[in-house]
Amino acid sequence: MKTDIEWMQEAIALAHNAGKAGEVPVGALVVCNGQVMGRGRNSQIGNHDPSAHAEVMALRDAALHMGNYRLENCTLYVTLEPCTMCAGAILNARLARVVYGASEPRTGAAGSALDIFSNKALNPHAQITRGVLAEQCAQLMQQFFKPKRLNLSPLREDALRPQEDWFEGLPNYPWEPHYVSQLPSLNGLRLHYLDENHESAQPQQMTYLCLHGNPAWSYLYRKMIPVFTAHGHRVVAPDLIGFGKSDKFKKASQHNFMFHRDVLLEFVKHLDLKRVILVVQDWGGLLGLTLPMAMTERFAGLLVMNTTLATGQAPLSDGFLSWRRWCRDNPDFEVGKLFARGNKHLSAAECDAYNRPFTERGHRAALHAFPPMVPELQSSEGADISARALTFWRDEWQGQSLMAIGTQDPVLGVDVMRNLHQNIRNCPEPMMLNHAGHFVQEHGQIIAESAVHHFKLPHS
Repeated sequence: MKTDIEWMQEAIALAHNAGKAGEVPVGALVVCNGQVMGRGRNSQIGNHDPSAHAEVMALRDAALHMGNYRLENCTLYVTLEPCTMCAGAILNARLARVVYGASEPRTGAAGSALDIFSNKALNPHAQITRGVLAEQCAQLMQQFFKPKRLNLSPLREDALRPQEDWFEGLPNYPWEPHYVSQLPSLNGLRLHYLDENHESAQPQQMTYLCLHGNPAWSYLYRKMIPVFTAHGHRVVAPDLIGFGKSDKFKKASQHNFMFHRDVLLEFVKHLDLKRVILVVQDWGGLLGLTLPMAMTERFAGLLVMNTTLATGQAPLSDGFLSWRRWCRDNPDFEVGKLFARGNKHLSAAECDAYNRPFTERGHRAALHAFPPMVPELQSSEGADISARALTFWRDEWQGQSLMAIGTQDPVLGVDVMRNLHQNIRNCPEPMMLNHAGHFVQEHGQIIAESAVHHFKLPHS
């Protein structure tokens, strides 16, 4: 006849199998008259079943094997102290005995957190034997959870994190991901960014800081990045929180103008970016154009495409108001179709790449938040800082500038950009891209080629 230790070793083997499957490593078996009647391991994740604890799985297996839901004269061996749910199942099965390994101080219902089996008001009780191979059973749990506890970027409870496999097989996006979560404003959120040529600093190297808008992400710059890097320049392209591979707030109300601006300011300082060419479009400009006045020494140039500064001093354009109404009335719009509509040259795979960050519906909070977040009144959040930025660009900007306009843009088109052009000191005549719409970066190669020839570091 096998001993309790030998039976527990079999339960430990089942626990190992659970861990290999990505489940919390708990194993259990039901023994009657020296024979195994049922085996089980944790299977909640794989079975999509919150009740699929090892004990319950073993009881089910034994009941089927014995043809009876009463498992009288049987012993349950389990590597971890049963919880209240499993304790209830044990009582209903009329087990004679329960032998467990490691105690569970938070949820254990056999004497740790509470003791179901000592409650005389309940059904006849199983005899409890505690601590058999406790150290081995506890070590299983510790080894399983250790990598999770060492996670330097744990996910906040109010946020979601896109899965890595959502971004597999993206066309023309070969760059390695980088992440930062230690910025004060992020407060533990994880922000994704690209950082190319950061290890090959040269005397004439500039840093192209590429900021996307809504509903895009760093994928939007895939046609411009190779041009910048081919000329030896560094490229940094973050995904704003709520977009791309960065963490997503669960609620639209968590987004606000100053939060995103503060993140970008801290991001630039964290990477210690210098000789920066600020590359902006859409919300990349609404936010990004407010940055250089706070750190003028870091910025050398501006490449600005279809964007604006919303100061609340003038009405928002009819095109933008129409876009905002459309977003409100179509909250579940497909991002890829939006890109396809204005960029007929894109492949189906490229359009699909814009859907990837929003594979699950819960990840769309930023799409709902950003259109109404544009400052509309002088009292709106972000309006005052935008007005100060407009004054900076008009009166104080000392760097070089280049503007490119997608003339087919119904939201931030020629009229809006001409008005912005008048407020950027020493900005030359804009490049006019007559086949480009709002997402002008989809025609970005020619813009990038113009930029690398236009922007030159001043001679010291």
